[in-house]
Amino acid sequence: MHRFLDIFLSAIALLFMLPFMLPIVFILRATGEGEVFYSQSRVGRGGKNFRLYKFATMLKDSPKLGNGEVTVLNDPRVLPFGKFLRKSKINELPQLWNIFIGDMSVVGPRPMVPSTFRKYPAPAQLVLNTVRPGLTGLGSIIFRDEEKLLDNLDDPTGFYDLHIAPYKSNLEVWYVKQNTIWLYLKIILVTACVVVAPASKIADRSFPGMPEVPDKLK
Repeated sequence: MHRFLDIFLSAIALLFMLPFMLPIVFILRATGEGEVFYSQSRVGRGGKNFRLYKFATMLKDSPKLGNGEVTVLNDPRVLPFGKFLRKSKINELPQLWNIFIGDMSVVGPRPMVPSTFRKYPAPAQLVLNTVRPGLTGLGSIIFRDEEKLLDNLDDPTGFYDLHIAPYKSNLEVWYVKQNTIWLYLKIILVTACVVVAPASKIADRSFPGMPEVPDKLK
């Protein structure tokens, strides 16, 4: 049932979003470094890597600059038009193709680069490898302001490794162990709400039983 919904929803979304995505392609081609898409190896179902696609929002060599894989608020590696794409989450739209061809699901654990995925505890990795990673998910919702959380820290990478990664993995594992159609649909609805109203507290009361937020992340 999950896969049927993934194909149906991604096909409908691609059909309706294509006229909106084409102007973005032209703007990206004419601005910044002229790159339209950014692709990167991510860990997928069964631990197999796949190429994830996004609209380009950062400098080409950004993983080798600054904080590496960690992006902070007002990160200087983010291009001007990229700031709008990232804030609105429009940069994630090309992943609808990843969903349609079966690399990803609409809902699931966020696909991680291999180096970041290895920071998750080994038992969590085993659980997460049993499902397709998602365009959105519980971890994506709870950490929608991750860049703000890492802002003004002396060691954002260290804070991510020590505090964010363990809790995020707990959230993702919790989702996988529930893995119901109702939770799948609820996460889609809550995602839509927090994209439209980022300050909304709906996520705090929509997932009873989820792992409690550690004090360091409150």
